[in-house]
Amino acid sequence: MAALAETLARWAHSHQPDTDDLALAERSLLDTLAVTLAARVHEVARLAAPLPDAARWAAVGHVLDFDDVQVDANSHVSVVIVPAVLATGGDARAYLAGAGVMTRLGMLLGWQHYAAGWHATCTEGAPAAAVAAGVALGLSQERLAVAMALAVPAAGGVQAAFGTHGKSLQVGFAAEAGVRAARLAAAGATADPQAVDDWLRLLSGTDAGAVPFATGAPAVPGGLAVKLHPCCYAMQRPIAALRELSARAGGIDPARVARVVVTTPEATMQPLLHDRPTSGLAGKFSMPYAIATALLDGFPDFTSFTDAAVNRPEAQRLTGLVEVVRTPGGDDILHGEIAIALTLDDGTTLRTSLAEPPGSPRRALTRADLAAKSAVCGPDVPGMLAGITWASARDLLAEALPMA
Repeated sequence: MAALAETLARWAHSHQPDTDDLALAERSLLDTLAVTLAARVHEVARLAAPLPDAARWAAVGHVLDFDDVQVDANSHVSVVIVPAVLATGGDARAYLAGAGVMTRLGMLLGWQHYAAGWHATCTEGAPAAAVAAGVALGLSQERLAVAMALAVPAAGGVQAAFGTHGKSLQVGFAAEAGVRAARLAAAGATADPQAVDDWLRLLSGTDAGAVPFATGAPAVPGGLAVKLHPCCYAMQRPIAALRELSARAGGIDPARVARVVVTTPEATMQPLLHDRPTSGLAGKFSMPYAIATALLDGFPDFTSFTDAAVNRPEAQRLTGLVEVVRTPGGDDILHGEIAIALTLDDGTTLRTSLAEPPGSPRRALTRADLAAKSAVCGPDVPGMLAGITWASARDLLAEALPMA
């Protein structure tokens, strides 16, 4: 039986993108560039300035937690793969090869890997970035498999980093590890492709078996979810549910809220580590703060996830009123549906539930939504992205986020 890396390398090397694949790649490039440019004044941009291109661009692109998500793989795909492709002069085909491998690795690792506390974006990201960079560099199928094996030592990251600079920085490390592995493979370095099978078994107890893709399948099975709010994807659904409830109720006065009960599958709480956040970064991983910011801000944006916003007295009061009831089970952060019961000071209870938030693959954003998101990322961003190509995108990031 062929090693997993050999099977994935064969697919990546031979895959011919169709129209839908290319449309996804174009959207992913634009979305990743927009959220990266939005963070160019963030503290992480200063911290990451000495890092190589792929690491620097990925870390900055991820720090706002505004980048896309592959729900079945439990990972942020484009923020790893786009920087790896741009750092090595690649194009849409290289992106799709890396994104496809990352999704398939995530499916193999499964929910149990993420639920154990691994940051799957990093574990899947390093070998997948090696494929993306390798395709960009023109590696053979055999050399792609070697590149994946060379990325294995760096394929790690943990959820304990969520709410700190470490989360975005370790995503940067994964992107750079893939680029480094691809360049080493291009230079003739050797490695045993079986290392990827061993890595998979050690991390998840899973044997590769049949790789989850078939001839004719899209490059990224299941598609990618695009965020409307700059916070963890597990917070998009409760925010959307409350926004819809408020619209139906003709508005909700936060000062009148006396109690909030959120009922949600246990799996959807996995990345939401902070019950009483006191920083903007921690607020991005908090179910109680998702409720507070949706009530206070209506449409949470960058200003909702600053230290000052999280520490607003009314935000702290509201987070303290939220009770989370976890129902058993689930195998992804969008499992089942969320139900919210909001009780006002006169005893009235407003109820809502939601399965799919806007931006999920089954509730895709419109072009107008995406254009609005780009504008939110900065008044100059739509103009900067007008007519952008994979070739010019590298120059744009090099100018916006130069290496120190």
